[in-house]
Amino acid sequence: MWSTISDLGDAGLTLPLAIVCAVWLATSGWKPVMLWLTMLGTGMLMVGLTKMFYAGCGVHLPLAEFRVISGHTMLASAVWPMTLLLLFQGRTDGHVRLKVAAGLALAALIGVARVFDGAHTVPEVVVGWCVGAVITVLFVRWQHLPGLLPRWRRLAGVSLLSVSALAYGHHAPIQAAIDSYSSWLCLWF
Repeated sequence: MWSTISDLGDAGLTLPLAIVCAVWLATSGWKPVMLWLTMLGTGMLMVGLTKMFYAGCGVHLPLAEFRVISGHTMLASAVWPMTLLLLFQGRTDGHVRLKVAAGLALAALIGVARVFDGAHTVPEVVVGWCVGAVITVLFVRWQHLPGLLPRWRRLAGVSLLSVSALAYGHHAPIQAAIDSYSSWLCLWF
């Protein structure tokens, strides 16, 4: 059961979903999409650096049981709220808060699944969730509700649901690449 839930945060699903979200955000202008992609990229860089330093050099905080930021949880807490905001267009602040809260709750459940799967510790999941939540909350504060023209809402919904269905269960080979190529990092530090 936990791996089924965990798959909802895998980059094999969340990255294609993020691309579709970015396309629909671009219909509101380049500023919102560039801001969201920059924030998402920064979160991914943070995750990647911790994974590279741990895999390549063994850098971690043993007393805090912290090795790496959970990428599944970070991506889930940044991408799922945006997906819900675009999928269920509503115009009131209460609806925005509800969709963001639902996306963050799903990300928290994915984080719990990562702990029960033995992939991460609680501190790793908490940090991942916080990084993604900050991305989501700051974006919504700065840009408010990403708006779609009424004629595009149905197509946006179909595309988001289609990508979710097609990409679910696929696993991105990111961790294998990090494990293979991060050993050179220790040579520099």
